[in-house]
Amino acid sequence: MWLTSFFRAPQAARTSHDGPVHLYNTLSASKEEFTLPPQATSVRMYHCGPTVYGRQHIGNLSMYVFTDILRRTVEHAGFRVKQVINITDIGHLTSDADEGEDKMSKGLKAEGMKVTLENMRLLADKYTGLFFDDLRTLNIDTETILFPRASDYIDTQILLVKTLEEKGYAYRGSAGVYFDTASFSSYGKLGAIDLDSLREGARVAKDDDKRNPTDFLLWKLDKKIGWDSPWGKGFPGWHIECSAMIRKTLGERIDIHTGGIEHIPIHHNNEIAQSESVTGKSPLSRFWMHRAHIRIDGGKIAKSEGTVVYLSDVLERGYHPLALRYLFLTAHYRTPMNFSWQSLEAAQNAYRRLLSIRLASSTPTIAPEGPRHRFFERINDDLDTPGALAVLWDSIKSCSSDEAAALIIEADSVLNLRLAEPRDTERTLARGENKEYVPADAYSAEISDILARREEARAERKWEESDTLRDELSVFGYGVDDTPAGQRIYKQ
Repeated sequence: MWLTSFFRAPQAARTSHDGPVHLYNTLSASKEEFTLPPQATSVRMYHCGPTVYGRQHIGNLSMYVFTDILRRTVEHAGFRVKQVINITDIGHLTSDADEGEDKMSKGLKAEGMKVTLENMRLLADKYTGLFFDDLRTLNIDTETILFPRASDYIDTQILLVKTLEEKGYAYRGSAGVYFDTASFSSYGKLGAIDLDSLREGARVAKDDDKRNPTDFLLWKLDKKIGWDSPWGKGFPGWHIECSAMIRKTLGERIDIHTGGIEHIPIHHNNEIAQSESVTGKSPLSRFWMHRAHIRIDGGKIAKSEGTVVYLSDVLERGYHPLALRYLFLTAHYRTPMNFSWQSLEAAQNAYRRLLSIRLASSTPTIAPEGPRHRFFERINDDLDTPGALAVLWDSIKSCSSDEAAALIIEADSVLNLRLAEPRDTERTLARGENKEYVPADAYSAEISDILARREEARAERKWEESDTLRDELSVFGYGVDDTPAGQRIYKQ
């Protein structure tokens, strides 16, 4: 299904009006004009995807709003795009440095499931489905994206490791097969990493199995679970899966690779080292782009601290999901953004106002050329969405209602806020705002018991138990909002 809809038609006719696209390239630490190499027919774009051992919080999801804007900007400039988001559905350790507990195994244990490859697949199916639901709710067209799963590319990963070993870039240790970073002279070139500091940090937890502190596992041995390989039963290292999936879905070299800023020092430098060592071709990706983190009320997103917000939380509080998308666009992707319920309220008000301006016109004309050009000039300058929104709001003030509506429709071709379909969006906004809360004396003792247990779970920061109890309420036809005055339920 995905292969047949890998492309979305570009809007090439606009290219001459809006100028070139410039993107910040982490590899060169500068903005560069984006062009395609000679003879290339499409942009090959790869995004580091989720590890599907649990639900993705809004910080995770903000990454894919960014990549959706990136795709739409490149397409608006006249390019065709092949877009890939990988799904990590096999174990990898909790840190980039091959340390900590395996995430998929951790997810299985949290759900009381035995750690087997079959159960890993079941767990991955569940949370991949929820991930797709969240993407679609944020108006991201999953039909035009390829989502390869790491477990489907084991043979390719084994072949890459064998090639690296044969070429002298890998060696065997007691824990598995390692990549020898000393054999790759430009290791750490992405982000101009201070290797002395990185290696000094690695020495704190010295691993006698490694030749160099920065070496990393290509294949990790595990006698209990995994796949057969020339080195023994086990798992591919986390980093090698991306190299394998890029190679199989997009080719040996690509045009744009994205991820979070946390991927720069280790994960993406490891990808570069192993991929370029296999092919002998550089660079693996011509552009590397990285998104800054989302913070919640000024702090880090952390389930242990209770500072996690899911898209379901946003919906249950009556907010439209595209108000959250709008909020993401108010900060530049390379700038950390702070989420709060107050900022989401402001974003929803702004979003509602754009809808009302669009609805004020039943016959949009042609967008004024000057404002339209200034809008796309900002978008084409490294996806300056806050600057583009500022141009949009400023331009609307001096436009007729029909011109304003036309400008909003043009802008929405990249912003993707469903402003061209305002009636449907308006109705879903209204449904969220017109909740009828149920008074405490109007529901059964069974519902009261679930609420009491959920309140206790939240007080003890047992967030997964709290989510399970929320699902129980849903079975009875109720939703629940967590407000400053406590839990409030409503009929769904």
